[in-house]
Amino acid sequence: MARILPEAPVAVDLEDPTLYLNRELSWLEFNGRVLELAADAAQPLLERVKFAAIYAKNLDEFFMVRVAGLIDHVDRGSIPSDGQPPRPTLTAISERVREQEEELERVLHDELLPQLAEADIRILPLHECTAEERLRLSEMFRDQIFPVLTPLAVGPGRPFPYISNLSLSLGVRVVDPHTGEQRFARVKVPEVLPRFLWVERGRRFVALEDLIADNLDALFPGMEFEEHATFRVTRDADFDISDEEDDLLGAVEQQLSRRRFGDVVRVEVEAGMSEEMRRTIVAGLRVDADQVYPVRPPLDLADLFPISNLDRPDLRYRPWSPRTQPRLRSGEDEPVDVFAAIRAGDILVHHPYDAFSTSVEQFVEQAVDDPDVLAIKQTLYRTSGDSPIVPALMRAAEQGKQAVVMVEVTARFDEEKNIRWARSLERAGVHVVHGLVGIKTHCKLALVIRREGNETRRYVHIGTGNYHPSTARLYTDLGLFTCREDVTADVSDLFNHLTGFARPRSYRRLFVAPVDLRDRIVREIRRAVAEHDADNPSRVVMKLNALVDRPVIEELYRASQAGVRVDLIIRGICCLRPGVDGVSENIRVVSVLGRFLEHSRIFRFETHSKTTTYIGSADMMPRNLNGRIEVVTPVDDP
Repeated sequence: MARILPEAPVAVDLEDPTLYLNRELSWLEFNGRVLELAADAAQPLLERVKFAAIYAKNLDEFFMVRVAGLIDHVDRGSIPSDGQPPRPTLTAISERVREQEEELERVLHDELLPQLAEADIRILPLHECTAEERLRLSEMFRDQIFPVLTPLAVGPGRPFPYISNLSLSLGVRVVDPHTGEQRFARVKVPEVLPRFLWVERGRRFVALEDLIADNLDALFPGMEFEEHATFRVTRDADFDISDEEDDLLGAVEQQLSRRRFGDVVRVEVEAGMSEEMRRTIVAGLRVDADQVYPVRPPLDLADLFPISNLDRPDLRYRPWSPRTQPRLRSGEDEPVDVFAAIRAGDILVHHPYDAFSTSVEQFVEQAVDDPDVLAIKQTLYRTSGDSPIVPALMRAAEQGKQAVVMVEVTARFDEEKNIRWARSLERAGVHVVHGLVGIKTHCKLALVIRREGNETRRYVHIGTGNYHPSTARLYTDLGLFTCREDVTADVSDLFNHLTGFARPRSYRRLFVAPVDLRDRIVREIRRAVAEHDADNPSRVVMKLNALVDRPVIEELYRASQAGVRVDLIIRGICCLRPGVDGVSENIRVVSVLGRFLEHSRIFRFETHSKTTTYIGSADMMPRNLNGRIEVVTPVDDP
C-alpha cells in the first residue's frame, strides 16, 4: 500500500504588506484601550478621570510627532519607512480619532461629570454659581487674570496672530455698535494660571476660559459680542539633529526654540462654533478642513490631571506601599550592605512592587558614601526633581570620586529638563557626556567601581526603566544587580564607548544596539525553531511596549510556521498580525493596561536544552535597534 505523503506547505511571502498592521493605527488602538479604562465603571472615579487625561495627552504627542511626520511625507512626496503611502494613513487616522473623540465626549459628559457631581465635585457653568461666588470670581478676574490677558484683533494692518503649540484660545466676534464694523479677535487662555479655578476648594470649579468669556466687556469696552468659542492648535514638535553637529547641546537648544513655531497639524474647535468663525480660523492658520476637529467643551482634557489628583481617597486607588526586596532588607534599622548582598548573588527587583528607594537609590547613595568606591558611572534618559540620584552624584564629585553621567539631551519632550540637569551636574564637577550625535542613549545603566583589598570589583545595575523615582512608583520595571565579571566588563566597555572613542566589536553577554541586539534576538528565535519538535516543543515569550521591526516579526512568523508557540504581551504598537493561517496561527498577542504602566521588556526562549531569559531597555522597533544605544542583559540566576 502506497504511503500518502502530507501536502507540502504553501510558501508564503512574508514581505506581503497585508501581514503587517499599520503602525499608526495600531498605536491609536492602544490609546483606545486607555480610553476604555476611562469608561470602565470598575475603576475608581478619579482614576477614570486620570485615564481620560492620559488619553488626551497621549493624543497630543501623537499628532505632534507621528501625524506631523506623515504630513511631512505628503508634502515631500515621499514614503515612510514602512512602505505604506501616507495620505491613506492620514485619512484612516482622522476617521479613527473622530470615533474615539466621540466616545470620549460621551464618557465625560454622560458618566464622569455627572458622577463627579454626585461625589460633590463640580465643574460649574458660571450661571450655577451663587451671587457671592460670582462676586468673588469677578474680583479674581480683575486682580489676577485681566492683567495677564492680551486681546489680538484681526483686520487691516493686523494679520492673524501666531498661535503657539497646544495653547487654548478664545475666539471672539465683536461688532462696533457705532460703525457696524465686525472683527475677529483672539484671546489666549493663559497657561500660567490654573485651568480650573476653585470656587470652593476641592469641590466646585469653573473653567478659566468661561470666566474670561464672562468678562469680555473688560477686554473690548464699548463693543458688542456676536459670538465666542474656544479653539486649540497642535503643531509639529519633532526635530532632527544633523550628524555633523559639533555642539550637541547648542543644537538641541536651537531646535527647542523653533519647536513652538512648527507647522499646524491639528485644530480643535468648540462644537457649535459658527461656520463664519471656523472659516476665519482655518484661513488664518492655513490648514485643510480635514485637520479640524470639532470638540464638545471643555477642550484639552489633559488639564483634568489636577482634578484627578484631588485629595479624595474614597475615589482613588488604595495607596500602594512598595516593599523592600528581601535580599536588601536587614533585620535591624540599619540599611543593608548593598555590595555584600550583590556579592552573595544576583538580585532582581521589580518596581513598583519592590521599592526604588531601598534598591536603586540605596545602591547609588551607598556608592557615594563608601570610601572604597573609586568611580560611579550612570546613564540618565529621564529623571525628576525629587530624585536623590542627581544630588548624590554631585556629592560624589565633590568628594573626589570619579563621577561620570551620560545625560541624553535629546529625550523627546524632556530636552529642556535634561539640559538643566546636565549643567547642574557639570557645575558640581561631574563629568557629563551629552549623548552621541545621531543616536540616542536609551539604555539604563549604573556602574560602580570599588576597591576591595588589592583588587577592584565592578558592580552594575541594568534596568528596563528610567532612573526616575516618580515613574518608578507608577511603572512596572525590572532591574538586575550583579557583580559578575562577564556582565560588568561589558558595561564598562560600553561606558568607554559612550564617553570616549572606543567601539567594541562585540560584547560577551550583553545584547547591545545598534551593534548586535537584533541579530542576537533573531538567533535565539532560530534556536527555539531548530530545537522544536512534537515531543520537545519550544516556546517564545516577549513582553514589550512595541513590536514594529520587520526582521524580528518575520522570524516570529517563521517560528509559528514551524509550530513554535509564541506568546506576545505588547502594551502599545503591534504590527504583527496574529491568527493568520499558515503564518501566525501559533502566535497569541495580548495587551495589559491598568493601574500601573507596563514598561518592562522581557524576552524568554524555552527549549528542551535550555531556557534563556533577558531583560532590557529595548523595544523591537527600528528606532531602538538601529538608532539608539540599548542594552539587554541575561538573567541567569533561577
